[in-house]
Amino acid sequence: MSSDDPATRTPVPTPSDVRDRVERLKAEIGRSILGQEDLILDLLVAALARGHVLIEGAPGLGKTQLVRAFAQATDLDFGRVQFTPDLMPADVTGSSVFLEEEGGRFEFRPGPIFAHVLLADEINRATPKTQSALLEAMQERTVTASGERHRLPDPFLVLATQNPIEMEGTYPLPEAQLDRFLFKLTVPRPDRATLVRILEATTGREPGASEPVFRRDELLGVQRMLREMPIAKAGLDYAARLVEASHALEGVRLGASPRGAQALVLAAKGYALLEGRPHVDFEDLKRAVLPALRHRLLPSFEAEVEGRDPDEDLARLLDEVPEVGR
Repeated sequence: MSSDDPATRTPVPTPSDVRDRVERLKAEIGRSILGQEDLILDLLVAALARGHVLIEGAPGLGKTQLVRAFAQATDLDFGRVQFTPDLMPADVTGSSVFLEEEGGRFEFRPGPIFAHVLLADEINRATPKTQSALLEAMQERTVTASGERHRLPDPFLVLATQNPIEMEGTYPLPEAQLDRFLFKLTVPRPDRATLVRILEATTGREPGASEPVFRRDELLGVQRMLREMPIAKAGLDYAARLVEASHALEGVRLGASPRGAQALVLAAKGYALLEGRPHVDFEDLKRAVLPALRHRLLPSFEAEVEGRDPDEDLARLLDEVPEVGR
């Protein structure tokens, strides 16, 4: 019997149950990723908001392990593509194969993108042609091959990684593709105490695999719950004013798009839901500003030469835009 059969479907958690379940989920992922509690929380918020995530960090900080641990703890199918300069779009999406022995017909063979969680490892090492293969999938959750559209599994999340230091042989993502990521998360280096904990946990006995905390149907139910969470008109106005003001920031050539405003609102709903609150506060919107907008600001030439951190511009944005419009 299929796991999608209503008779075998696991009940959706109640709102009062969500916070406790998410704490268990964070703890389960945290068994593999030590000292990154905020990063794990942001990843969960994006996943519950049905958003894709770009994870940036130096090599060896556990980016790939984070994505694997999330997929295991949520009982989702996991696909991985190592992006390289010679990777072709069909290597990601799949292609139609001619079957001569079966009457000369074409059959579509799905690529690794047909998974609930796709790890696009080192996405900026592939050519723009291959990067663009993800555009339709990330926006419409479909793949078109030989004129036929194929629907991707639900939920479908792209969790992409990139190294901010290595520039040789890389192809920066275009603004249109960056805008399709709900969040851009940066992985900080661990402090000494956390590094000692990592060494204790990873140089001894191999840890066991993560136990699923959320089944697929439960995760879909929580995603619907997030969408239905109320937000006051004042909160929507604050999100709109933040995005509007991002275009006037000094050193910013182009600010956030309307998709950035949508990301702010959805992420704010996620933060409120994961704290067990029935509505969104201004603080939830403020908390979403950095991960939701840092990749949506196009710096001016001068700011780019100076190497200005977009997080500094966004901190200034929060200082300049009042909660209540005037």
